[in-house]
Amino acid sequence: MPALYPLLLLPIFDERPWGVRDLRPVYPRIVKEPVGESWLTWGDSRIANGPLAGCTLGQVTAQFGRRLVGSAAVSEHQFPLLVKFLFTAEKLSVQVHPDDARARQIGESWGKSECWYVLDAQPEAQLALGLKPGVTLRQFEDAIRESRAQELLNWIHVQPGEMFYVAAGTVHTIGGGLVLVETQQTSDITYRLYDYGRPRELHLAEGIAAIKLNARAGKVVQSPGGDPNVLLCSPFFVVEKIKLGEPIEAGMLPESPHIVVAIDGAGVLECRGMEPVSFAKGEAVVVPASVPQYTVRPQWELEIMRMSLPTGAVAEPRTTLG
Repeated sequence: MPALYPLLLLPIFDERPWGVRDLRPVYPRIVKEPVGESWLTWGDSRIANGPLAGCTLGQVTAQFGRRLVGSAAVSEHQFPLLVKFLFTAEKLSVQVHPDDARARQIGESWGKSECWYVLDAQPEAQLALGLKPGVTLRQFEDAIRESRAQELLNWIHVQPGEMFYVAAGTVHTIGGGLVLVETQQTSDITYRLYDYGRPRELHLAEGIAAIKLNARAGKVVQSPGGDPNVLLCSPFFVVEKIKLGEPIEAGMLPESPHIVVAIDGAGVLECRGMEPVSFAKGEAVVVPASVPQYTVRPQWELEIMRMSLPTGAVAEPRTTLG
């Protein structure tokens, strides 16, 4: 079996009716059809560098297993984290995702908890997390049928630099005018509850059953004295944001791979005995769990986000819906 090395992945651009044509907040391109998402670490994402170039992340995961995904991953057969950029021109549908227990009931390995880092936001941009206090599931279901469900959602004005945690079971949606970096469990189980009259399929029975009125969701509250680079630590993922003016070195643990995403500038990721990997804004490099350490060198300046799996028992983050 060949040696593993840091993998530069090609983004998958996903067209969505609520997306945008101008991707220049992240990518230097304008497209004909609206793009809503750029998927960075999906199973179909193709590798752009080295001997494994042209293979998909799913194929490499199947080949290398724990050497790639680490011992903390639930499964050695599927890459554990999906990272995306989201671009919204209009409101998304109102959705909910199942938790791990409910997902296993329908034959899936796990559910979908996620988080959003606000990279850019137009004035008055909003997202919605959960239902307003006191709203019951019956009231919400009646509001869906009466085409007024948005009135019962807890809408929040957002600003660039904020981080939001969305636990599985949380009713949620995202408004227009936002660019988000999403980190989530690798799952595509989505129950669409309400779509503002747009003619798309709803999943009311499954969705209502998956809702948790007390799910932990909201803007993440940073702990005093904590690592300022850590945006969020949860049972499912750890997300950091680091601005580099000079090289940094990082040691790896066998529990987890690292996903290094450039959100501004460009840089080079180096590992001893391996070819360096150049990457720029909007691109992701996966560092396998079996790689002992690496260095990231900025080219002038570089700002990255880094995603990994937590080690040991980790509680959900403190959040506020204020």
